[in-house]
Amino acid sequence: MTATVTSPRQVDPAEHAHATELAFLASFDGGARPPGWRLTPRAVVTFIVGSDGEALALPKGARPDGVPARLEIPRKFVGDRALVERCVVTLAGERGLLLVGEPGTAKSMLSELLAAAVSGTSELVVQGTAGTTEDQLRYGWNYALLLAHGPSPEALVPSPVLTAMRSGRVARIEEITRCLPEVQDAMVSILSDRRIAVPELAGTEGATVHAAPGFTLIATANLRDRGVSEMSAALKRRFNFETVGPIPDLAAETALVGRQARAALERVQTPFEVDEAVLEALVTAFRDLRAGRSVEGWEVERPSTVMSTAEAVAVATSLGLAAAYFPGDRDVLSLLPAHLQGVVCKDDPADGAKLLGYWDGAVRRRAEEGARLWRRLWELRDVLQP
Repeated sequence: MTATVTSPRQVDPAEHAHATELAFLASFDGGARPPGWRLTPRAVVTFIVGSDGEALALPKGARPDGVPARLEIPRKFVGDRALVERCVVTLAGERGLLLVGEPGTAKSMLSELLAAAVSGTSELVVQGTAGTTEDQLRYGWNYALLLAHGPSPEALVPSPVLTAMRSGRVARIEEITRCLPEVQDAMVSILSDRRIAVPELAGTEGATVHAAPGFTLIATANLRDRGVSEMSAALKRRFNFETVGPIPDLAAETALVGRQARAALERVQTPFEVDEAVLEALVTAFRDLRAGRSVEGWEVERPSTVMSTAEAVAVATSLGLAAAYFPGDRDVLSLLPAHLQGVVCKDDPADGAKLLGYWDGAVRRRAEEGARLWRRLWELRDVLQP
């Protein structure tokens, strides 16, 4: 008998990466659960925002095999707890949840964590694009079976949404505003009638698929993509909107960027050796350019590019890889200006002048005030010359 070999994956889905925590929380909180939920609403919130450094203990006699008796739940989403609680309440009411915000604010990650905690899987997902079809939201057909035997339940290919309806789980739709209006319209009846008609199977038991208790949708949309396909008023009414904003605290964002970059390097079995001061300078620059104002209150011209936390993680990861693969070749800090320039000029090359203005303003003033790291960055100004 040949053993099954599981291929290594770059990134595990949330339900696999945090399987021990999910199993622990299922036994830890024995309170009431909405229909179809794996965890209580309170346990879902704890899974996402953490246990505040406290090691939780299982009740006596409630320890399944392979689950630790005590476990500290780390924070996974760096954001407002009240936001997460509102999201959980929305899902408990079986209402559609729409997470909106600027790109790179962890909307997709929050969507994945919610689905994993509520349903045990985050993989019932449709990626919205201009090429997304109605079949991807409803159902398609196995054309070989369809031609051989005609329409039948066996020939029907369910979408992730249809699978979630049948099993009473959460389905996810990424970038809903990138879908064409006629595709978005298919969601109106799903969220209002909670059923999908299959006209090809009329007269059989499979002619209508009804949503099982627990089914609902989580969708995401970038605020900058509103013009792609504006949602209809009818569809908007069927979602509760929650805005996911940038991380408000510098220390929290710096810690998150370092943690995510470190995890990225661990996946390639490489140590992360970027100084904390360099990380803080990186995140500070991102926050200044994102807000249009420095932490000291100095005016900063904002580039058209979204200076998101996700982009900061990508830059920190690149710095870490450079330090690991080219040790001693150069100071890691000396690489920061060019990486920033690459991000700032991503949407509009003319934004390079705004980054240069930031150097001549905030960076120079910090250097003049004696900050050693910022003096070094000021000395690297020539790197930004076109």
